[in-house]
Amino acid sequence: MFDQNYKFTCVDRFLKYVKYDTQSDEESTTFPSDPKQLELSKDLVKELKEIGLNDAHMDENGYVIATLPSNSDKEVDVIGFIAHVDTSPAVTGKNVKPQIVKNYQGGDIVLPGDTSKVIEAKSNPELKDMIGFDIITTDGTTLLGADDKAGIAEIMDAVNYLVNHPEVKHGTIKICFTPDEEVGRGAEKFNVEKFGAKYAYTIDGSTRGEVETETFSADAVVIKFHGINVHPGYAKGKMVNSQKVAAYFIESLPKDHLSPETTDQREGYVHPVSINGNEELTTIKFIIRDFIVENLKEFETKLKGLAEKAVEKFSGSRLEFEVIEQYRNMKYILNDHPHVEEYALEALKRLNITPINSAIRGGTDGSRLSFMGLPTPNLFAGGHNFHANTEYVAVQDMEAATKMIVTICQVWEEKA
Repeated sequence: MFDQNYKFTCVDRFLKYVKYDTQSDEESTTFPSDPKQLELSKDLVKELKEIGLNDAHMDENGYVIATLPSNSDKEVDVIGFIAHVDTSPAVTGKNVKPQIVKNYQGGDIVLPGDTSKVIEAKSNPELKDMIGFDIITTDGTTLLGADDKAGIAEIMDAVNYLVNHPEVKHGTIKICFTPDEEVGRGAEKFNVEKFGAKYAYTIDGSTRGEVETETFSADAVVIKFHGINVHPGYAKGKMVNSQKVAAYFIESLPKDHLSPETTDQREGYVHPVSINGNEELTTIKFIIRDFIVENLKEFETKLKGLAEKAVEKFSGSRLEFEVIEQYRNMKYILNDHPHVEEYALEALKRLNITPINSAIRGGTDGSRLSFMGLPTPNLFAGGHNFHANTEYVAVQDMEAATKMIVTICQVWEEKA
């Protein structure tokens, strides 16, 4: 039974964490992609030590790792809780000015720093379940950072609770805060063996009750269109402008299917995310997503066929086509470890939280970690409208996530 008199710390921690600019950089080749992420990571180490996790440290790659020792007489599997410090490259995370809308009573929420930014009730159906809640938003000029600083704050608060409630029995708990999740590299240098957990959970989901054991499988594709450049004053019959080849190709993409704006639920897509070029060379980067891994190859074959048709249209041009594997649907691994999900569902049941079993139209660190030998589903952290100025999270949902983490630890100990 969770101590009803416990004074939660997750909100105070969260409001402090969002003040750190930890935006990752998808164009960077360093790791972490931007060293400013490490400023928050360093302070998280200090906080963990203050709580009592004396082995807390940041390794050479920027991963914050700590251990809460077991207080059980049983042999309990070691489990981990993971969240990421970085925020999306899509919207600035600098000078975040959070506000708390106390006792929300419904309707739209106009953000004070940019009144053109509105959290509309009609497009945010979750708000109807938040009447009476206290909702944290930005002022509209930045994102909030609930993805995933809410998850960090909740993990920290859960550890604080367990340290201060030794009567709650648990096995050894491992904590990790990762860099660069938002640019798909959060697990790139993660050392599973060194981490020491047998199973883990990322606290990086959205709506209260989400238990996510399935993600997209994902590849990236880089297409380079090569043209022929000559002085434009003498270009007749000689120039082949790679930008026009690329434009022809982009125009040939499906208009009514296979794109993020035309798909939902379990439909995959082919999505151009950047284009850069000149007469000589134009590069287009794509992300390819589907829940069925075999479909990625089918989509990529279609994409290459369209690119080849564009090159045929412009005599003298040529292309390069590169496929880069990113991550795979963690369901393929988690199917072999059903108790990891079952124990999370049991925790929600004890807290009277209705579970939401959903497939993520995206990925988490857990996607790659599961295939690296650490089965890792994703659980709710409470945030909404990730990667946008209209991002928000309810105080009550953050506290519910904290309770969930504590209760999961109890369930694992009891089931041992």
